[in-house]
Amino acid sequence: MPKRAPSIVSFPPGLKGVEEVAKDDKVISPSTFRAYPMAVESGKGCIIKDVDGNEYIDLNSGMLSLSIGHSCPEVVNAIKVQAERLIHYPYTNFYCPPVTELARKLLKLAPLKGPKKVLFCSDGSCAVEASVRMIQWFTRKHQFLAYLGSFHGTTAGSLSLTAPDPVRKKHFSQAINVVHVPYPYCYRCFFNSSFPECGLLCLEAIERLVKEMPIEDVAAFYAEPIQVDAGCVVPPPRYFDKLGKILKDYGVLFVVDETRTSFGRAGRWFAISYWEVEPDAILLGSSMASGIPLGAVVAKEELMDWEPGAYSTLSGGNPLACAAAMAVIESIREEHLIENSVYQGSYVSKRLKEMQEKYAGIGEVRGKGLLLGVELVKNRESKVPAEREAKEIERKVWRKGVALAICGKSTLMIAPPISISKDLLDSALRILEGAFKEVLK
Repeated sequence: MPKRAPSIVSFPPGLKGVEEVAKDDKVISPSTFRAYPMAVESGKGCIIKDVDGNEYIDLNSGMLSLSIGHSCPEVVNAIKVQAERLIHYPYTNFYCPPVTELARKLLKLAPLKGPKKVLFCSDGSCAVEASVRMIQWFTRKHQFLAYLGSFHGTTAGSLSLTAPDPVRKKHFSQAINVVHVPYPYCYRCFFNSSFPECGLLCLEAIERLVKEMPIEDVAAFYAEPIQVDAGCVVPPPRYFDKLGKILKDYGVLFVVDETRTSFGRAGRWFAISYWEVEPDAILLGSSMASGIPLGAVVAKEELMDWEPGAYSTLSGGNPLACAAAMAVIESIREEHLIENSVYQGSYVSKRLKEMQEKYAGIGEVRGKGLLLGVELVKNRESKVPAEREAKEIERKVWRKGVALAICGKSTLMIAPPISISKDLLDSALRILEGAFKEVLK
């Protein structure tokens, strides 16, 4: 790949890209969603190459599945070594050293006090699903709380915890009983108030709800420390501290879904560490294994009091995935990638806020580390989401060599691999600002 990126050699999508899209349409389920017709052939570091030879700066990290970038040499080597030794054997039926070794590493990292254990699954959705079963077993309760705007996965239980959208409302019923409550989305306050004058009305509402519900039925509260799908929404300071106290007072377990926000993405090993609260369980996804399918439930030992056979998985805890995850952990440490996430994230946030001063269509810039959101609006007074403009900007920057994604209705997600350099970020930001000039007139 050339030293300078991005590099557009064929106006995208090129001929090969168009051919690939046509092939895909004939054989792949229409349930998939692609924002633009980019057919990826390879990736290295923070650069992805399409089938026509165009090279893009990856500002979405494979939709947050590739924390440290593409084909990291240490990860590739770890996979090769493990593949030559053992590709797969089910750890829920037999003992497997790479699984045990990764579990020990995760337990050292997890912000849970006291004895704790790990259950490995095949991905983040399965981790959510497994945690539901674990909690139902431990509590013998079947009522759950989650947030509006949340995304917890696509299996039956995780989809029930995910905030309903029109498609899911119309076609799918809830597999478990879930009540959804307002997330602290201060830019679009559910109660039409503002922080800090509101005194966290959203927390008062949750406490009133918990008081009124039959407490003997409420098992757990599921939360994302940063709501990605709603628009990279970050709760205000001390929010989770106070929520944790409320839940503890009423005996409700607190489960934090870190499948997309952990391993340095938000500038910490776990994003929940920005608040002074201790979860009862943390859920992890494939981002810890550089995109190779892997999920994990890390929970206080007392919660895992279930009997043998209560949960098993044939593909979860795959040795290749575990080897990749251990290589990711070591790369983050040795290359100081969490520090890089904080440093580069602060720089990008500063640059984006400077753009906000020039373009009235930028309503808010928010985020932590290298998980940032730029919410676009028709105007700052009405805050009407600028959905058309967001899609136009997404398409324009892609055709100039930047692959980003939209989350929420009109928020541009800026989430490159945490290994990214300032030079690449500058190139991406120049292209992004060029699109702002054209679209946000």
